Amino acid sequence: MLRTIIAGLKARTARLVLSSVAIALGVAFVTGTLVLGDAMNASLRDEFAKSARNVDVSVTVSGEPSSAEEVRGITPETLARIRQAPGVAGADPRDSNTVPLVAANGKAKTAWAVSLASNEKLREFDLVDGRYPAGDDEIAVDQRTATTAKLTIGQPVVLLGKGDVRHTYTLVGTYQQGTNPLSLSGFDHVGLTPEAFQALEPERPPYQVVATAAPGFTQQQVADNVRQAIGGQGYRIQTGDELTKETLERVESQAGEFTTVLLAFAIIALVVAAMVIYNTFTILVAQRTRELALMRCVGASRGQVFRGVLAEALVMGLTASVIGLFGGIGVSALLQRVIFSFDGGEGTVQLPVTVTTVLAAFAVGTLITVLAAVLPARKATRVAPVAALRSQPDSGEEVSRTGVLRVLTAVLFAVVGVGAVVFGMNLEDEDAAMFISGAGTMALLAAVLVLGPLLVGPVNRVLGAVPRALLGVPAKLASANAGRNPKRTAATTAALMIGVTIVSLVTVVANSAKETANAEIDQRMPADYTVTSAVYDRPLPKELADELAAVPEVARVAPTTVIYGERGYFTGVPQDAIGTLFRPTATSGSLADLREGTIAVNAEYAKREGVSVGSTVTLKEGGSNESQQLKVVAVVEGQRLSDGIMTAETAQRFPRAAEGYDSILVKLKDSATNGRAAVEKVTDPSPLALVDSAAETKEQLNKQLNQVLGFIWALIGLAVVIALFGIANTLTLSVLERTRESALLRALGLTKGQLRLMLVVESVLMALMGAAIGLLLGIGFGWVITEALSNDTLSVDLVVPFGQIGVMLAGAVVAAVVAAALPARRAARTSVVAGMAEA
Repeated sequence: MLRTIIAGLKARTARLVLSSVAIALGVAFVTGTLVLGDAMNASLRDEFAKSARNVDVSVTVSGEPSSAEEVRGITPETLARIRQAPGVAGADPRDSNTVPLVAANGKAKTAWAVSLASNEKLREFDLVDGRYPAGDDEIAVDQRTATTAKLTIGQPVVLLGKGDVRHTYTLVGTYQQGTNPLSLSGFDHVGLTPEAFQALEPERPPYQVVATAAPGFTQQQVADNVRQAIGGQGYRIQTGDELTKETLERVESQAGEFTTVLLAFAIIALVVAAMVIYNTFTILVAQRTRELALMRCVGASRGQVFRGVLAEALVMGLTASVIGLFGGIGVSALLQRVIFSFDGGEGTVQLPVTVTTVLAAFAVGTLITVLAAVLPARKATRVAPVAALRSQPDSGEEVSRTGVLRVLTAVLFAVVGVGAVVFGMNLEDEDAAMFISGAGTMALLAAVLVLGPLLVGPVNRVLGAVPRALLGVPAKLASANAGRNPKRTAATTAALMIGVTIVSLVTVVANSAKETANAEIDQRMPADYTVTSAVYDRPLPKELADELAAVPEVARVAPTTVIYGERGYFTGVPQDAIGTLFRPTATSGSLADLREGTIAVNAEYAKREGVSVGSTVTLKEGGSNESQQLKVVAVVEGQRLSDGIMTAETAQRFPRAAEGYDSILVKLKDSATNGRAAVEKVTDPSPLALVDSAAETKEQLNKQLNQVLGFIWALIGLAVVIALFGIANTLTLSVLERTRESALLRALGLTKGQLRLMLVVESVLMALMGAAIGLLLGIGFGWVITEALSNDTLSVDLVVPFGQIGVMLAGAVVAAVVAAALPARRAARTSVVAGMAEA
């Protein structure tokens, strides 16, 4: 029997290799994801560990002081005591804060400034070029900042300190920032001496001090000495080993979240690949009915036949696993390059291949292939020996024998799916509603998959009507072939249907969110321009609003202030701007009653806090000990700027309003011809002021959503590619199966071109079946998700992007034509005489 299996593998090598491509792609995705996760983990561990290298003792503000007086930071006196503690060879403050960096165009942008240790051993970063700052008028920047800001050593760099005071430094060096929380934030990064950093905000003490031990002292000894020197109250004192362990624990959780997202897409690809493999083995077993029956006739048992088919699957799985393992390494390298491109190209590709990854590749590839072959292998054992004496029957009648069971199973899935969707859409929590409704849509997808063989006939008749009318006999034969074996056609198209369903679902939801966000921007930004601060924690100067109001082209301005309370944040707006430049919609109460000492809250905040019109809200700004009692006069919706609105006069009660404005709404006169230039003439002298319009805001938002959508399309695209391989594989095996039939058609007058056209149309029909059903399901599921995301405050309208859907359908047709090219060529090249002689 072993020799028979080996001989069969040699005879069917080409078929098995073609079939293994699908599973190899799925394994490559899984392997690439695991290698990428390990690479990110290793990179993060290396880079995050730099913050703890050579650190023997760390002292930080605990946030839970044991003394009555809260510790706000580490004072110079405390730093001096740490440095004088026995066993401390050196100690430096470590701190970071956002600071406005003035770019070459004169506008500020947010940057992270860090305090660079004076002790070389305690520096977190690796010097790349030049040197570290030695004086208070010198600065260093990380490589990415130097590249994006086009800075070179020797150039001046300007930062804005407290009160927007300009501090000018000379750039003396660049360093490798690597991967850490600050680099992941995407901000520019600059390093200063401790004294220069402190000068930016003199009243703000550092939050941490790190120290290195002198020779002969252990970390624990130095930590105990430091604790004794400063008392330990209000401080958290850690050894270097404890700090490293805590840092690496954070790393593993961050890397794991990204890997989990990629694995979800890898699982989808594997499910599709498993369906392709199942279909492939089903066809192979059907084609070998006489061969298997003959084996039974010469003495092979059912168990031997079963094991023989599984042995072929095992060989295919092992082959696919090897290919997928090496392909996955390449996928990981490519993904890392893509990730690095988002960060200015900084980073080194790492390809750690662990034992776990290798075992996972072989386990996934082999197990899925073998499991997918179990049912076809069982079917092979049921082949009666007498089948060797007759022609192979067509299996088109199998659907009628199993129709009741299929319908009952589909009904069960449908009931569960509809129930989950209805329950989820009635939930108030958006996350829970989307999760449960999404699970319901997957149950409905399963119901459609189960009903697949019953849907093939009607869908095939509808989709085949146009080709039959236009292309004549070849199209009629193709339509008949596509519907001849509904189970096979359904299994072939199901893989593509899953991929297209998910792609269209994500596309519909993303476009719906995009259009809803654009409508929100239009609704809440009736102003022509909005002047905002380039740095989120630096308000615009109040005199800027007066200067803009004096511009002849400007009809009116409305400065706004955001007040951050302990349980929400609220926007202060001039009373005369409400309803004109600021347009919330009142669902209860009246905005006409919004005066000094009152507040209007949005519906979501009202529900969360249990307040309504007539209630009193207590607001205490963060960091302030004073609170204000404000009466709720309206509940509003249609604005997502904050948890509510108040008049500018009410906002003046809070300290933040005295600092400046968060934004200034500008409405031009109807007669203004060059209003933007007039506005920019006023804002250009201020490094913080950025001029934005609703169109620009929408363009930026759409760009971000399109990037996310493109990334998801690329990930799901692998499942679609695998499904198309399945169509090509099915056609190839079908051509072999129908060799005598094709020869007979040629003998009856069908030309080679017509035979090729027949197979191309058959491939296109199968692709359109999967794509059309997938698009209908994706659009329907998209409606479910958008309804689940809608709430009292925001209604997400369903938007169907017909252009993108047309591109998907066209892509499916083109791919189907390509998939049919080789099978059609093979069928046309087979001679009529040789085909008629085929057993």
